Amino acid sequence: MKYGRQTARLSRRPMETEMSPSGTMFARRALLIGSAALTVSGGATSARARPRDAAWIPSEDLVQELPRLMRIAGVPGVAIAVVDRGKLAWSRGFGVKNVLTRDPVREDTLFEAASMTKPVFAYVVMRLVDEKRLDLDTPLVAYRRPANLGDDPNLERITARHVLAHSTGLPNWASAPLVTSQTPGSSYTYSGEAFIWLQLVVETIMGMGLGGVMRAKLFGPAGMSHSSFGWDEQIARSAVFGHSEPPEGERALPPQPTRALGDRLLPVASRWGKPIASWTYEDSIAAMRETAPETAPSTHDLLVNSAGGLLTTASDYAKFMLLMVDRPGRADWEISDATRRAMLTPQLDVRGRDISRGLGWELEQSSAGPLFQHSGSNYGIFKTLGVGDARRGRAIVVFTNAANGNALAARIVRQATGIDRLKSLV
Repeated sequence: MKYGRQTARLSRRPMETEMSPSGTMFARRALLIGSAALTVSGGATSARARPRDAAWIPSEDLVQELPRLMRIAGVPGVAIAVVDRGKLAWSRGFGVKNVLTRDPVREDTLFEAASMTKPVFAYVVMRLVDEKRLDLDTPLVAYRRPANLGDDPNLERITARHVLAHSTGLPNWASAPLVTSQTPGSSYTYSGEAFIWLQLVVETIMGMGLGGVMRAKLFGPAGMSHSSFGWDEQIARSAVFGHSEPPEGERALPPQPTRALGDRLLPVASRWGKPIASWTYEDSIAAMRETAPETAPSTHDLLVNSAGGLLTTASDYAKFMLLMVDRPGRADWEISDATRRAMLTPQLDVRGRDISRGLGWELEQSSAGPLFQHSGSNYGIFKTLGVGDARRGRAIVVFTNAANGNALAARIVRQATGIDRLKSLV
C-alpha cells in the first residue's frame, strides 16, 4: 500500500467547530478557564512547567481544582481516562450525568463519542484492509453504490483512503443527492456523509450491520465491554444528558436528539425482535420512515452511525487508543504494526505540515513531538477530545456533557500533558 501526502487548503471541520449564538459567552468562559487553571490550589503553575517526561495522569492539584473549572465552564459532567507507557493507567468521573436528577458520573457512564467515532471505525476498516477484504484505493462504487449519489463523475473516483483522510470533496452532511465540491484527493473536506458511504461498504462486505461488525472486529477482542451503537433501556439508564450554555440549573434540559430518536425507535426494535445495535443501514432508514413518515430520514440522525454514533466510556475509548501507541507485541486480531503506522502517517496537509490528516486521525507536529488526536461535537451539547503520543505510549481521553466542554477538555489536556497544542489555535 502507498501512503502519500497531499496539500489541502485551509478548512474547518463542521461537525467539530460548531458555534452557538452564545459564542461570545463561550469565549469569555474559555478565558476564565484558562486563567483559573494556570494557578491551582496546590501551587502548580502553567502547563509548561510540567516535565516533558511526566505521565499524563492529572495531578492531584488539577483533580482538586476540576470541580471549580467545571462550574466556571458550565459543564456538569466529565470523564477522563489516561494511557501511560502502553497501558490503561488511570480513569475517573466527575460531576453529574444530569443536572436535574444529580446522578453521578461513574466508571460505566456512557457518553456520545461524537466525531471521535471516526477513528474507531477507521481502525475496523483497516482490519478489513489487512484481511484483503477491502482495498484502500479501489473506488467505493465497486463495492456499493448508494441510492443518493448525484450526477457527478468524481463520485466514481472516491476511495476508502479519501474517506479516512477527509479528501472526498463530499459535504459534511447533505439533504440532496451527493455531489463533490472538488476532485477527490485534492484537498481537505471534512465529511460525515463519506463515512456513511464507507459504512455501507463495510456492511456489504461483512453481511451484517455496523454494530455487529464493530463488536466482532474491535469491541469484543479489545475488551471494550461498554461500547456500542444503537439504543436500549440499559443505554438509556447509563448515558449522560447533554447540557446547553449557560447551564439550565433546575429549570430544564435542552432537546436530547439521540435519546429522543432511540426512545422513538425502541418499539420498532421490539416488534421486529431485532435490537437497534444490530440494525443495518437499511433497517435504520426503514424504522425512521415507519415512525415519522412525514419526515425524510437523514443520515446525520442515524443511531448506528460510523461518523458519530458511538456510545462508550472514557476508559473503553482509552483501551482503543492503547491500540494506536508503540508497544511490544500485538494480539493476532489487531491490525499489523505497518498498518497502525500508516494510520498515523500524514496523508493530507491541513494547516501546512504542522496539522495534517492520517487515516482516521488528525496529526499534529507539536513542540513535544508528533501527536494523534480527534475531537467531537454532537448536537452542540456533547463535546469530546482524545490526544495521543504513539512514541511515548501515552494518550488522554476527555468526555463532557455540555456545550462548553471543548474549552474545558482542552484545558484539562494542556494541564495534564504540559503541551500547548497547535490545534487550540484552529
